[in-house]
Amino acid sequence: MTACAIESEAAPEDGIPPTGCAITVDGAYAARLVRDGDRWFPERWTLDGPEPYAVPLPGHQPEEPGTEVHPMGDGRVLIRRPAGPRQLFSLLYPTGPHTGEVLIGAVECPGDDTRLRLLPPAPCGERAYALAVGRRSSAVWRVAGGAGGPEQLAEVPGRCSGGVWLDRGGRLLALDREVGGRTKTVVVDLGRGGEVSPLLQIADDSDDRLLLADPDSGLLLISSDAPSPGEARLGWGVLGSTLPVRFPRSLRLPGCAVTPFAIQPGQVLTPESCAVAARVEGAMGTWVAVWRQDRGRLQHFPAPVGWLAGAGLWSSDGVLQLPYSTPELACGVARVSAPWGAPGAGEVNSGETAGPCPATASSCPSDASGPAPEPPPGPAPAPSVQSAATRPVPLREAPLGRLVTNPCRMV
Repeated sequence: MTACAIESEAAPEDGIPPTGCAITVDGAYAARLVRDGDRWFPERWTLDGPEPYAVPLPGHQPEEPGTEVHPMGDGRVLIRRPAGPRQLFSLLYPTGPHTGEVLIGAVECPGDDTRLRLLPPAPCGERAYALAVGRRSSAVWRVAGGAGGPEQLAEVPGRCSGGVWLDRGGRLLALDREVGGRTKTVVVDLGRGGEVSPLLQIADDSDDRLLLADPDSGLLLISSDAPSPGEARLGWGVLGSTLPVRFPRSLRLPGCAVTPFAIQPGQVLTPESCAVAARVEGAMGTWVAVWRQDRGRLQHFPAPVGWLAGAGLWSSDGVLQLPYSTPELACGVARVSAPWGAPGAGEVNSGETAGPCPATASSCPSDASGPAPEPPPGPAPAPSVQSAATRPVPLREAPLGRLVTNPCRMV
């Protein structure tokens, strides 16, 4: 299984804790903050059993704004609590009716302009990392799973964002670094003392970001304004390959924001057959779309009621699983099927632009007005899955032509 940790729609600094969830890479556990009246507390979801279930992990007092939670591979939940300039880290676990807690340590964040947040779950599930972003540099910390307490592993010049793991070992971390007003993706090698090398540099004056990566196939999902200055476009490339970066028209939906959140794993050496799940937000609401490069089109699905928007993962048998929570069912997982037959309802073919598609169970509008389609109240059934890892080859200096970059030169 593979998944992407979701950043909340409201940043912790806004006074509202994150409302999405983070999922371990193997899909066994998830963690989120839950609201009970005006109180917030952590909750762990177990996803690898016959039925998903939630275990509340309330502490001795409600959690404060700025708190983050992070599932570990052994079922414990890492929690980050802000305490002035210090960030406190503990591991939570259920002990009968109560919550056990092991204090790990703290990270000092000097200055008011330093922000620290947890990075997506590491592939191994045994360690957890955080990114502290300062005025001129960013630091990568291992906050759980080390020999002692939190430990700084790397310092990267510039302000960094994002955070994507490129290998199954949790050694190569991609970060989007802003320097001189431009954003480019770099790789931080945590196994070599935090060595930094370029990964994604499409044009000198473009902002290039890495959104998702799949270590099995090497498929990369990229955001860049290189093909359309001033407008971020979704594209794809292949890790460790000299193939060009492409920006397919099928990933453009007028008036909608398309945010990929999960790549189908196990498609070793066949990135073109990987299905990519994306959250689509438009005037008619939020729904789910699935894209495959070799099909060149999007399939659309209503999101389940109560979807933890932007959270999801692919199972080993090719099912897209979407966690949701409703007043009637506190912990649920909807399963979406994306059959890849001939173009038809629910699919948007590639072309100059993506036209509107009917609001049915397998298709949602891309730029229309009117009432949003009614999403299914629960599970709905999707696309296939095995493993490898590649040393990244920088995707650099790739001049654009007809929305397809020329082959990238290695450095």
